[in-house]
Formats: sequence, C-alpha cells, structure tokens
Amino acid sequence: MPLTVAVQMDPLDQINIGGDSTFALMLSAQARGHRLFHYTAEALNYSDGRVWALAHPVTVQRVHGDHFSFGDPVKLDLGEDADVVLMRQDPPFDLGYITATHLLERIADKTVVVNDPASVRNAPEKVFVLDYAHFMPPTLVTRSLDEARAFLAKHGEIVIKPLHGNGGKAIFKVGADGANLSALIEVFNTAYREPHMVQAFLPDVAQGDKRIVLVDGVVAGAINRLPGEGEIRSNLAVGGSAVKTVLTPEEEAICAELGPELKRRGLLFVGIDVIGGKWLTEINVTSPTGIVAIEKFDGTDVAGLIWDAIEAKVASRVG
Repeated sequence: MPLTVAVQMDPLDQINIGGDSTFALMLSAQARGHRLFHYTAEALNYSDGRVWALAHPVTVQRVHGDHFSFGDPVKLDLGEDADVVLMRQDPPFDLGYITATHLLERIADKTVVVNDPASVRNAPEKVFVLDYAHFMPPTLVTRSLDEARAFLAKHGEIVIKPLHGNGGKAIFKVGADGANLSALIEVFNTAYREPHMVQAFLPDVAQGDKRIVLVDGVVAGAINRLPGEGEIRSNLAVGGSAVKTVLTPEEEAICAELGPELKRRGLLFVGIDVIGGKWLTEINVTSPTGIVAIEKFDGTDVAGLIWDAIEAKVASRVG
C-alpha cells in the first residue's frame, strides 16, 4: 500500500546526493510507490492539538544538479495525513532539535516516526553510549581543567570533543606534554554550556573507525572509515575514505548486546562507531549515515531493509 512519507531534513539543495543516506531513503521510498513530502524542522507548527508543517510534495532522481523537484507547498497534518515521518535533520543536538522531538512525540501514536522522537531525545550519541561503558575506551565527561589534566596524566594522550558534536567537528588530540590543553578547555567552556567528552587516544584509529548500521536492532552492514592524510578523524564529512570490512567477534558481541535495546526504544536506523575492532565510541541515532557506502561495497540494499521495517510497523498499526 502506498504511504505518505514526510521527510524532515535539511534543505535538499545543500546535500551531496552521492553519499547522502536520507536521499537514498527517499529514492527507495519513491521506487516503492510512496508519496514524498519535504520540510525543514523550522517549518514545524502546533495548533489546536495538531502538529503540521508547510511541506513540499517532492520527487527525486539521482541526477547531480537536478536531483529534486518541488510541487506547491501544502499544510501537511503530520498526525492525520502522514503515515511516516522521517526525522533526518542533521545535528547540532540543540534546543531546536529537542523541541522538534517534543512536537513529533505528540503524533507518534498516530504516525510512525523514525527514529522514535522520545528515544532520540533521551539517547544523545555520546551520552547514550555511557550505558555501555564496558565497551568504551577510558572516558571522562567534564568541564574541569584539573580533571582533564589528571586524566591526561593517567592516559598519556587524549582526545577532546564536544558532547553534542557531529560529523567529526571540533575533535582535538592532546599529547602527553599537555600543550594547549588549558586553552582548549577554555575555548570549549566558552563555546558550550554542557560538559565535554575526554577520552584516551586510541592509536588504532589509524586503521580506521568502523561504522556499523543496525536496522531494527539487527546488523545490516558496515564500512571502515580511514582518516585522511595528517588526520585522526575518519568521518567521511571531514575527508575520511570508506573501505569494505567485516565484523570482528568483539563487534558482533557489541551489536548483540545493543540490538534488543535499540529495537525496544524504537531506534530503527542506528549507526554505531567502533575503533580497533572492540572500542565503542558512539551510538548515532539522530541522523545516521553510511548506507550508500555499504551498498557500494557489499551490495546490501540497506535503504530497502529500512523500508521493510518501516512498512511492517505501519502495517502492524493498521492491522
């Protein structure tokens, strides 16, 4: 049965269609006969008990420079007129993002929202992962320079990153001499009100940072992301490159433990990051990526698996 799918994401003219996971999901939905609408999170409204957005009917095609076409905008009632809402805008995970989850939570009993908005709000990438600290490298969450200095003295080399950052932005390595540590903490304390994440540096990052995608709690595929020349960051958004990979036994154990909880929370499309075949660093639930590269290397239609799971959820409600 064709579905009405509202895609809450960033402006379509700003995406890279060659690797964008949301665009891949839209192409897959369209191929299945589903009707697509596009809107940005800023277009969300609430009135008279309803949540709606000024949304454009949209068709998509994999043609660079001519990849989408909008129809005339309509006031789309997300609780009554949409079967599915894909919440796919990129972080930062700020008050605007959190407010969008609160509004979408009001329709989640009527419309399938992916990922579940309450669970997204309660599972920030670098905070939710603390529930699985036994898989993580040594980690400190703090705003204190003294605590960061003590952590550095214990572990020799560290990385500092924003607790709610994304895409590999603002990740810094500090050597054993502690040069620039005080300046970095000063800058972070000025830029962010929340604490920051400090972790022991893992030399294994030179061999890559594996992105593993789980669909409804089940592993769908993985890629290994290699850092660019002179970089410690392997995120594709900052110049990393993807290569084919397989899971280690330790990674399989991580996924086996996470999978049932992700499914229970309604976190249908999740990307976890693992370094050195065993160190879990993030559980990405806001707008995970990687499905285009997985299909390129493994031939796995991850977008199709995601839609299979979504359609099953819609059917279970109708039934």
